[in-house]
Amino acid sequence: MRPSEADMIADYIRLVLTNIPLVGFLLALLIATLISKRKSSGAEHYLSWLLLLSIGLTSVWAGLYHILSPQTAAAFIGWQTSPFQFEMGVSDVALGVVAIVAFWRSLEFKAAVVLLVTLEFAGLVYGHFQQILGTGDHAPGNDGVLLVLTITHVVLLPILLMVARKATRHTQ
Repeated sequence: MRPSEADMIADYIRLVLTNIPLVGFLLALLIATLISKRKSSGAEHYLSWLLLLSIGLTSVWAGLYHILSPQTAAAFIGWQTSPFQFEMGVSDVALGVVAIVAFWRSLEFKAAVVLLVTLEFAGLVYGHFQQILGTGDHAPGNDGVLLVLTITHVVLLPILLMVARKATRHTQ
């Protein structure tokens, strides 16, 4: 039986929505690269776009997902529904809003956001590995692309911040 157009559209929307973190990351890199060809703003430029799209919009999306659809979010991570999802959702939304604001703010403001993201995401990585090793939880929201992106942010954002700070010192 051939899938209907409505089923195909629903599958496409589901694919995009479940991959928002990857889409945000790739879009941030693409936009920063295209714009940086016109403006050579370096590491801070990439950092700004990653904070806006990869951390900001993605965190707001994840937070709303936990708040508005806790059963689906829990299942995606391989967990049971929990009241803590609301708290994590509010935390994600708050982090996302601050990261979005950082796009237009100073490097010092961005540094504070990078510190927060790095500490939170390092804790998330630790927790995900605990779940993988302790319970064998290989659900898509606990393992795979999301885990790789989380690790990438923990490593990449502080490096971009250090390079941006070094560039700022050289231009002063």
